[in-house]
Amino acid sequence: MLKEFKDFAVKGNVMDMAIGIIIGGAFTPIVKSMVDDIIMPPIGMLLGGVDFSEYKLVIQEASVAADGTEVAAVAINYGNFINICITFVIIAFAVFMLVKGMNRLRREEEAAPAAPTTKDCPHCLMSIPIAATKCGHCTSPV
Repeated sequence: MLKEFKDFAVKGNVMDMAIGIIIGGAFTPIVKSMVDDIIMPPIGMLLGGVDFSEYKLVIQEASVAADGTEVAAVAINYGNFINICITFVIIAFAVFMLVKGMNRLRREEEAAPAAPTTKDCPHCLMSIPIAATKCGHCTSPV
């Protein structure tokens, strides 16, 4: 059983998947920073200086309880949700482009070379159709 598990864990597909997960984990903060620091500020500026991450719907304001403890505000942070949706679209597009490129490479690898349609005449070495029984250039039988 241990040998079977080792064979499974060391297979190429499992290792490829692990590498993909690690790269994906490293890719997510890059895209998040791109959305938060590069894409959203100009969009916010175009919409009149809006910062989407600060958009929220406050359901209950922050308050101080009778015993003196602070009760945090309850809010729906839909601005963060907008940022996360944009991040998702960018990541999904990047993955789509990656898969599309990989599929294109696979198709090129799988495309078998076409069967030859011509052959060379053994007498004059000119190219003639495969089915020819006589050379059209030197009229020798082939």
